[in-house]
Amino acid sequence: MKYRARVEVSLKPGLSNPEGETSAASLRDLGYKVRGVSTGKVYYICLEAGSMQEAHGRVDEMCRRLLANPVKDDYTVQVERMK
Repeated sequence: MKYRARVEVSLKPGLSNPEGETSAASLRDLGYKVRGVSTGKVYYICLEAGSMQEAHGRVDEMCRRLLANPVKDDYTVQVERMK
């Protein structure tokens, strides 16, 4: 079966996010009243697996091995079956 996964990778709370801070400052300069901006990455992965559980496990392994740094990143995984 074919599955599509959406992986969001973001910095752990409390870590410096220079890109987000710069974006927030620029938005304030443009007149927007923002309190803060955080940045992250989103990955869309299409894969084949025997079950939803297997697909989720494979994507979780991908995150742990390559897509997210466990020292500084948190991540969430959503998997859906493709039609």
